[in-house]
Amino acid sequence: MKFDVVFQNGTLVTATETIDADLGISGEKITAIGQNLPKEGAKIINARGKYLLPGGIDAHTHMEFPFMATTSADDFESGTTAAACGGITTIIDFALQKSGETLEQTAKAWRKKADGKVVIDYGLHMIIRDLNDRVLAEMKEMIGQGITSFKLFMTYRKEGLLLDDGAIFRVMEEAAQHHGLIGLHCENNDLIECLMSRYLKEGRKEPKYFARSKPPVVEGEAVHRAIRLAEYSGCPMYVVHMSTEMGAETICEAQHSHLPVYAETCPHYLVFTDDVYNRPDGANFVMSPPIKKREDQEALWKGLAKGEIKTVGSDHCCFTSEQKKLGKEDFTKIPNGVAGTELIIPVLYHFGVSKNRITLNQMVQASSYNPARLFGLYPKKGTLAVGSDADIVVFDPEKEIRLTRENLHSKIDHSIYEAHTVKGYPVMTFSRGKLVQENGKFTGEKGHGKYQVRNPFKESEGKQLLAPALV
Repeated sequence: MKFDVVFQNGTLVTATETIDADLGISGEKITAIGQNLPKEGAKIINARGKYLLPGGIDAHTHMEFPFMATTSADDFESGTTAAACGGITTIIDFALQKSGETLEQTAKAWRKKADGKVVIDYGLHMIIRDLNDRVLAEMKEMIGQGITSFKLFMTYRKEGLLLDDGAIFRVMEEAAQHHGLIGLHCENNDLIECLMSRYLKEGRKEPKYFARSKPPVVEGEAVHRAIRLAEYSGCPMYVVHMSTEMGAETICEAQHSHLPVYAETCPHYLVFTDDVYNRPDGANFVMSPPIKKREDQEALWKGLAKGEIKTVGSDHCCFTSEQKKLGKEDFTKIPNGVAGTELIIPVLYHFGVSKNRITLNQMVQASSYNPARLFGLYPKKGTLAVGSDADIVVFDPEKEIRLTRENLHSKIDHSIYEAHTVKGYPVMTFSRGKLVQENGKFTGEKGHGKYQVRNPFKESEGKQLLAPALV
């Protein structure tokens, strides 16, 4: 057998195994794993002292996302370039339905924006904001076309995103019939609006009051309510960007009741605590939900270690310092969002694996394997196996990088991680066999990425993913 590329002397890391072996790829696929693979005619990558990881899957991005009187700074080219440089080889972006628009129209509009720009592979979730009988009927069609997950908001009334509990229940019932997965932004909107109004009347308009208007109970209550709706409808659900101990405990209780309930957290919740909102650049840290306290952060790490929190997605929705100034006089007008797709793997390794909070295999579970299983991409993606896409990350555990704006690849003019240096970083990223990043330099091509048709949610997959949390 002949190969295009052979990786030698590396340590292969999957969700369950860590082995020393060679890996060969031909075209876009992994075609052999073993010892002393033939090298004739192949490009040889000496991976001695390095880990070979399956390409990361960031299941939570917002590229070119219209939000709060502006649009997120990264387009599909710059955003996926940043992702590739951090070892991410697939993103799943959120397509936002406009008022009065069909889901089919939304999907076509998002494909038009992304196709031809993406440098790595991508799929789509569908955000439903304008629910009617026609849209409900379309959900089956969307699932048949490979858009198998739908996001609903329990907040952002003023932005026109909130769905009430009845609408959420109707969407869940429909998804349950056709093997869809419902993702939820879980925050209690009425309490948020009450607290925001109070702070504004008192003249308290700084970024720290954004965080104070969204205390942990805002998320905890909404997660509990969403789980009850999902349980009654028979629908699997996925809590996006989990930020609190209260929310994590509620997820754990549901999983121990054998409910198909899954959760994601984000890099920023694993690194920062809410004291960042007292900084002069506090507006740059405004995202929703906001960063919480140390005990919440520790609960998230424990949730990852116990297998209760399944994935880490970036919620990459970044805005420049100038865009953040839209809320200079009123924290409710600060565009919500930060960058992060480039940092999922480095954060999990430096702050998790190297500090013995999680294992190397658990890092792969949260960054690749679990999102592949949940969102219908496995075994094409999410693992290193013969027949899988050659999405491969060469990871150097000794490489140190300071996470400055100059060393990262997003379009924005700042890095919230500026003060942090991490040890352990991707030094090569292969997307379907093509080298797209080497030593921090993007080497790929605009338009290389392919749209991914995803499989419907499988109950059997979900039960297998629940198992670690039930041990």
